[in-house]
Amino acid sequence: MTTLGDIFIILGGIAINLGIALFFWGPRRSGTRAALASNGYQEAMVLVKGGYTPDVIVVQHDKPVRLYFRREETAACSEMVIFNDFGKSAKLPTGETVTIEFLPEKAGEYEFSCQMGMFRGKLVVE
Repeated sequence: MTTLGDIFIILGGIAINLGIALFFWGPRRSGTRAALASNGYQEAMVLVKGGYTPDVIVVQHDKPVRLYFRREETAACSEMVIFNDFGKSAKLPTGETVTIEFLPEKAGEYEFSCQMGMFRGKLVVE
């Protein structure tokens, strides 16, 4: 026989699972525009700590991009960042800043992630 307490536990479990799913696979914020440096690069700093901050970066096509990743944690999942669409990846040692450079030639949305796919971000090319 199911009690009222059992129902609350089941509903709580469902709510927690939905929250986790939205955190990892839900919609992303509008994004942070990369700053245009005097050397012509579009630059942004990304903090790696429990995810990517910012997790959406907006850039212009046909202008070189330079992203700085700084990992401030030791979770195994955050050891790498991968940009499959640009053929770029980098190991991210804890406490160090790593630079990734590429030229986005076409407008679109391109994902980047850790090697396990749990940390995800998006590069929006206008």
